[in-house]
Amino acid sequence: KFGRIDAVVNNAGYGLLGPFEAATEEQVRRQFDTNVLGAMNVCREVLPHLRERKSGHIVNVASLGGRTVFPFSSLYNATKWAIEGFSESLQYELEPFGIRVKIIEPGPINTEFYGRSQDVAEKEGLTVYDHYASKFLAFMKRSGDEAPDGSVVAQAIYDAVTDGSRKLRYPVNTKGLLFLRSILPSSAFRLATKAIFMR
Repeated sequence: KFGRIDAVVNNAGYGLLGPFEAATEEQVRRQFDTNVLGAMNVCREVLPHLRERKSGHIVNVASLGGRTVFPFSSLYNATKWAIEGFSESLQYELEPFGIRVKIIEPGPINTEFYGRSQDVAEKEGLTVYDHYASKFLAFMKRSGDEAPDGSVVAQAIYDAVTDGSRKLRYPVNTKGLLFLRSILPSSAFRLATKAIFMR
């Protein structure tokens, strides 16, 4: 419609939650196909156009879970850490062509992520994780219900594309966890994570 592409937003994704041991190979593949390979495939398709124009933005939606971790989220965390690493490396490759890479890092947001878009790894007869997993899933649902709506993420995406900066990361509603991760020793942050997500 507009004759050119100025910004590409890779937002497709969902969370596969629950114990890793319960996840099937198909669930693992689908998690990576959607959250990682989907974004990479879109980038590969659009890069020739952006290089030719010598401008444009690639905006990859990662997560708070791309720089910190939650229990019972090992596969989701793995995909979002992959997006973080992919994006950070990609910025070096694309900067000479005038293309900027941006990472959006939402914390809890009131969307279908905690309902329709969520998958839970469960395995018949595997019940040893149930006590803690149920607490975690209830906490995540509560966090989503109490969180701001997606407009805060939309604003962050708009800012990332229009602020004219070379800033890479745009945290949204991360509730100070990224700051704590940066200042606490690993052992202390681990205790804080357990206190928050498994209480």
